Amino acid sequence: MRTLRPLAAGLVLLALTGCAGYGLGPTNGVRAGEKSVQIDSFSNRTLEPRLGDALTTALRGELQRDGTYHLSTDARPDIVISGVITRYERHELSFLPSDVLTVLDYRITLTAQVTARDLGTGKILFDRKVTGYTLVRVGSDLTSAERQAAPQLAGDLAKNITDLLVDGTW
Repeated sequence: MRTLRPLAAGLVLLALTGCAGYGLGPTNGVRAGEKSVQIDSFSNRTLEPRLGDALTTALRGELQRDGTYHLSTDARPDIVISGVITRYERHELSFLPSDVLTVLDYRITLTAQVTARDLGTGKILFDRKVTGYTLVRVGSDLTSAERQAAPQLAGDLAKNITDLLVDGTW
């Protein structure tokens, strides 16, 4: 029984100090929901169809989920985000063991040039390339596999854009 007390005390101390740096709410000093963001539709300069709509929808959902900013419903938002999808790439990751020419898995990468502008000051908060990716297991139909992976791909890119906006590393 005496050997359990120091162990329990150590675990309690470890749990309390592990959470010492954690804080609730936004990480950039802005109160949650204080500023509004407008998401303009992303244009798509790749040959892959419907990626602009998928990214715009995913970015709106990700910003709502995060809660640091709220989506603008009025005519004058604080920040406007716009962008252009510039690259869609497919990289082979693994091949069938019996046939080194047949691809089993792909890594699909989506890159967009994203601009965030503060309308109050006219200052560009950031204007940079942001990338997202997902993995695709190829079945009998690569086109269908890519189409099913498009929401995940757009979601990862939207998460990276949201992180860039929310964390304020610009």
